Parts: sequence; C-alpha cells; structure tokens
Amino acid sequence: MGSYLQRSSIVAVGAGQTPRRLRLEDKPRRHAWILATAGNAITEFALIVPLFFLMVFASVDMARLFYVEATLQNAVRQGGRYASTGNHQPDPQHSGQNLSRVNSIKLVAQQAALGLDVSNVEISSAAGGAGSAGGPGDTVTLSLTSNVTLLTPIVGHFFTNGTYTFTVSVSFKNESFPPNLTS
Repeated sequence: MGSYLQRSSIVAVGAGQTPRRLRLEDKPRRHAWILATAGNAITEFALIVPLFFLMVFASVDMARLFYVEATLQNAVRQGGRYASTGNHQPDPQHSGQNLSRVNSIKLVAQQAALGLDVSNVEISSAAGGAGSAGGPGDTVTLSLTSNVTLLTPIVGHFFTNGTYTFTVSVSFKNESFPPNLTS
C-alpha cells in the first residue's frame, strides 16, 4: 500500500487518498545541474564588462570633447568681444604700462579658457591684416585651432593619430573708439 518511488516526486499512499508531491529531489541530479551552471555568471561577466567600460570611457571622451569645444568657443568669443572695444589690459610685468591691443586680446581669451591653452589664437582685421586688431569700425576676426588627445585608445582609433582637431573662430565689428588705441 504505501510504496515509495525513489526517483519520482510522487508517493502512492493508500486507497482513497490522492497522491502528493514531495519536495525532495534526487541529490546526484541536483549536484550535476549545479556543476553544469557554476561558471555561467563569471562568463557573462567577462563578456559584458569590457563592453560596459568601453561605453563608459567613450562617454567620458565625448563629454570631454564637448567641454573643450564649448570652452574654446567661449574664450574666442570673449577675446573678440574685448577686441571690439579697443581697450588695453594693464601689463602684469610692468606696473603703470599697458599691453599691446593684440596681447590684451590674447590675455582676455586665455583668462576665459579655464585652463586650456589658447596661446596660438590668430587675430586679424579686414583693414590691418594678420596680427592686427584693426581700427574703429573695422572687422576683427579671432581664430583658434587646437588638438585634443583622446583618453581611450580604442575610441582614439576612430580619429587620426588619436586626436581631434578643433577650429573655432569669431568676427566682431569694432566699436567707435579713439584711433590712437589701435596699437
């Protein structure tokens, strides 16, 4: 009447009673299943982690590129705005003297660059040519080319020599200021 099936989860109990399921499992089969799936998590981890880090570092590189571009554009814009006024900055090396107008523009652009180097900014005007900020009513143009090296080598393979080249420029019409301030 009360037979126990060793490899089954159903036990026959007696006449008039319904069979019930046991929660016992066969230990050798359970142990084999655990051994067969033991390395799945580490394998999935090993496949996903490099892709995850690639995406994280690519995001950091792209954010850095956007930051540099926005900062350089702001620096050139600030320098161009200052150039249009015809003003001069005081010379930090010699008290009581002023910098030249071109050096004043470069100083203002460098101060707005927030740690980036803008020393190679090119200043030109329609009437005065390269190296001149022009006179009253003239158009002054500031242009800057800068290279940024990418942090992630894998992302860097998509760019020439792993660097990205930015070129930013701005043009302003000079305000009316005394002509003796043009130098």
